[in-house]
This record gives sequence, structure tokens and C-alpha cells, in this order.
Amino acid sequence: MNTLTDRYLAATLRSVPAPRRDEIATELRASIDDMIEDRTDGGQDASTAEREVLTELGNPDLLAARYADRRLQLIGPTYYLIWLRLLKLLLSFIPALVGTIVTVVEAAEGKGFGAIGPGIVTAMQVAVQIAFWLTLTFAVIERSQTAVDLPKWTVDQLPDAPVRRGIPLADTIASVIMLVLTIAYLPLQHYHSWVNGSDGENIAILDPALWSFWLPALIGVLVLSVVFEIVKYRIDRWTWPLFGTKVLLDLAFAVPLAWLALSDRLLNPALAERLSWVAEPDNRDGLGLAIAVGAAAIVVWDLIDTARKTRQQTTA
Repeated sequence: MNTLTDRYLAATLRSVPAPRRDEIATELRASIDDMIEDRTDGGQDASTAEREVLTELGNPDLLAARYADRRLQLIGPTYYLIWLRLLKLLLSFIPALVGTIVTVVEAAEGKGFGAIGPGIVTAMQVAVQIAFWLTLTFAVIERSQTAVDLPKWTVDQLPDAPVRRGIPLADTIASVIMLVLTIAYLPLQHYHSWVNGSDGENIAILDPALWSFWLPALIGVLVLSVVFEIVKYRIDRWTWPLFGTKVLLDLAFAVPLAWLALSDRLLNPALAERLSWVAEPDNRDGLGLAIAVGAAAIVVWDLIDTARKTRQQTTA
């Protein structure tokens, strides 16, 4: 007769090593019979007692894991924190680094903005590979029963209490990266833009005539802005002199940019050969107006936000 106890034993024994199945079956059946007998001696129905006993023993797969001394987690508490710390470290820079390299290589081959997609996809693939192989490595170590001499934790490992900075490092890094990318793009677009002529030759986005003065001047303003971001971080708070310097730098970049856009001197006239809509005067005027308004809006918003921060930090 296929009783609940027989079914429970079968479900348990299928997950334990074959050499121990007979021993475990005898031991487990005896335990179940004893537990059922204790309940029936108290006047409980045998079938009800059997069901309650098996329910109390729980999932047979969990019971089999205890008999086989088998871990039911991929990475246990011994290695989990080390795995997590290493995973965060590797994911913090490797995918971004590889993705950036792929993007630069693709852009150097003349793919323009189309180089961004492969870079993002590659970064995601690298992140997945890092997570998979690192987790697999720790899972193997977890199950190899190899003793690893891990350093013990001491109070000397406690990090310093975080100090709230007026100028966060992350904001400074982001600003410097954006400025450096802009500086790099200005000469790069002259040789590798996303527009090619009928003969396949690259067509710069910005008017090459601007290299006689305006583009070097704008690059100089951007370089000064990088220096400003570093100095601001070292001072660690907004001050009114810093605010005034930022106003001058923002206007030194935005005003010439807006003037060049409104006077139709910013974009390369050769773009009209490949982009028919650029050849229309109304379209060029509308585009120039959009660039000027956009630059003005960004500067105004940035200065309002900076003024608010300066007032907060100088009155605190």
C-alpha cells in the first residue's frame, strides 16, 4: 500500500546520496512511526496523526538537504559579503571602461552617434559576464569544502564617519567629464562627424572658419571651466566670488554661442549639400534660434540654482 509515509520517504530519499539511502530510510521511518504512535496514544486518529507528523517534518527536499549536509544557497554567509564587495567593485568601472573604449573605436571608424549603441550594449554584456563568472567562482568555492583563510574583522576596518561636503565629489567628476567630452568633440567633429559628403568625405558640423578665433576661444573657456570645477571642489563650498566667476564663465561661453547661432555663423554651410532642410533659410534661422534659446535657458537655470546654493552655504 502506497501510504503518505511511503511517499514522503520516497520524496526524501531521491535527493540523498545512494550509499546512505537505506540507513536514512530506516532512521526516518522509525522516527515517523514513533511520532505517529505518540499522537495515537493520546487518542488521535492514525491517518490524521500521520498527516500532521509529515506536515511537521516539512518539505522532504529540505529534510534531504539536512541529511546530506547540502547547502541550499548559491553563496553562503561565509563568502557572501566578499562576493558582494568584489561584485560592486568590478561593476563600478569595468563595464563603463569597456563600453567607452568600444564607443571610441566605433566613432573613430566614422559611425558618429551610431557608435553609442554598441558601446552601451557591450557594457551591459560585460556586466552580465562579470556577475555570472564571479558568482560561479564563489559558488564552486562554497561547495569545494576548501578551507579559505579569510581575514578576521577588526575595529580597525571601520570606515571614517562620512563628512557632508558642500561640493560633492560626484558632481565635480560629472561636470569635469562633460566639459572634457565637449572639449574633445569640438576638434573631433571636424574629422569624424555623422555627416558625410557625396564622395564619402567627412563634413564638419561646425563652420571650419570658426577655427580662426571662436572655437579656440570657446575651448579656452571650457578649459577654464574645468579648472574652476577643481578649485570649487577644493574650497568645498559656494561663495559669492565663486558664483561671480561662474557667471562670467557661463556668459563667456553662452553669449558667443548664441550670437554665432543667431547670425548663421555656427553651422557648416556645407551641411546643406547633404541635409536639404538645412539649405532652407527659414530652417537655418529656426535652428539658430533654438540653439540660442536653449543655451540661454540652460545658463539661466544653472545660475539660479547656483545662486540658491550659494545663499544657503554662505548663510549656514
